[in-house]
Amino acid sequence: MLDHFNLFAVAPEIVLLAATCVIALLDLGVTTRLRNLTYVLSMITLGVIALWTGQLAADNTTVYGFGSMVVTDPMGNWLKCFASLAMMVCLVYARPYAADRDMMRGGELFTLSLFSLLGMFVMISGSNFLVIYLGLELMTLSSYALVALRRDHATATEAAMKYFVLGALASGFLLYGLSMLYGATGSLDIGTVFKVVGSGAVKHQVMVFGLVFIVAGLAFKLGAAPFHMWIPDVYQGAPTAITLIIGSAPELAAFAIAIRLLVEGMLPLAIDWQQMLLIMAIGSLLVGNLAAIAQTNLKRMLAYSTIGQMGFVLLGLSCGVVNGNTAPAANAYSSAMFYIVTYVLTTLASFGIILLLAREGFESEEISDLAGLNQRSPLYAGVMAICMFSLAGVPPLVGFYAKLSVLQALVSSHAPGAVGVAIFAVLLSLIGSFYYLRVVKVMYFDEPITATTVSAPADVRVVLSLNGALVLLLGILPGGLMTLCAQAIIKTLAS
Repeated sequence: MLDHFNLFAVAPEIVLLAATCVIALLDLGVTTRLRNLTYVLSMITLGVIALWTGQLAADNTTVYGFGSMVVTDPMGNWLKCFASLAMMVCLVYARPYAADRDMMRGGELFTLSLFSLLGMFVMISGSNFLVIYLGLELMTLSSYALVALRRDHATATEAAMKYFVLGALASGFLLYGLSMLYGATGSLDIGTVFKVVGSGAVKHQVMVFGLVFIVAGLAFKLGAAPFHMWIPDVYQGAPTAITLIIGSAPELAAFAIAIRLLVEGMLPLAIDWQQMLLIMAIGSLLVGNLAAIAQTNLKRMLAYSTIGQMGFVLLGLSCGVVNGNTAPAANAYSSAMFYIVTYVLTTLASFGIILLLAREGFESEEISDLAGLNQRSPLYAGVMAICMFSLAGVPPLVGFYAKLSVLQALVSSHAPGAVGVAIFAVLLSLIGSFYYLRVVKVMYFDEPITATTVSAPADVRVVLSLNGALVLLLGILPGGLMTLCAQAIIKTLAS
């Protein structure tokens, strides 16, 4: 369905933009330390948007608007729904932490987070190079400001500078690659680019040259090796509440633009970009899992863990086309989508625990700070243990099923060397389980440093408990989410 001026295709974005502007204006009159009005309005906005996009996704329709510049399809709507829910959870966890550290003198935490989400929505909806790039810049500029939100904190300012410089470099890579593609195909529209590339009328060398820069830019946004350098420094230096925000929902948007650009735009060039993704997947598994072993800082360890986890997502994306046959595509990309959604879910809970423990006037960033947590708070120790076991891929948690689905997609694709790569990924996951289990050992078997019990506001307690329960429940009953991802990908590929 195509309409040159179809507002329905961008309706959630328009509502989110209007609501964010209203919240920013109303916040000027808020004086409470926890900014209750801003918080409640942000939660209502995110809740409505999540329900709306979830309903649109369930309707299973694909609508193009503004001359095919934007698209609303099941994959995009589900990713928007999950991103909205992830941002809701982030703000619930972040509010008490931010208030204790004087990060809520204004309502910037909420408004910048909502603008960042708007950027993600535009990225996810983009069916045109310029629209995708505009969304990317809106998201990243908001993220830079969020990292620097503690103005008087030298480490956070340094992290923001590193993020800004490396982020600008990655955006430049992506923009240069897109301009090469535009020069070769004469179009900014992803659908037209697909047709031109498939026709074989363009010089292959020019296309591949642009493709290298696009893949480099995407790898930076996903945090894959060798473009991972920013992740450990930014995760460690940023205030923990902001680390949670930049380490969760943006991963869903990065996955969306990888699908839009590589699959919807350049599937005929799969033989070229799949090789790049495969090399980056192997590098990410190697760098992430081996470097994490040496870390004593919990946030830095989880940063390297993210790099290793992104290796699995790239494995899923790298086995969709084998010898020109696109039959494995739906299985491969849906397993990658399932992996990234469940990874974000687990990340939310693990950083939520770190935020919870950091409220006693100190940053609970070292692994040793978790010592004896089970004796002080069995519930929170249990949630953290579930997250660590899930990230390590221990059954019956959702992380195990996510890894299994990607490996199954890889092996069943019958790509050359697929079994060898799968064995390599399993071995690296086994090595990686060491640093996850070390956290569990510290929580359950080490003597507590302090005897104080861990307290949390009611909303944080409820959300954290639900978050931990979902990681367990989706591991036992993964079928629903897996089917949802598969149907969304199939519908997207068909359109």
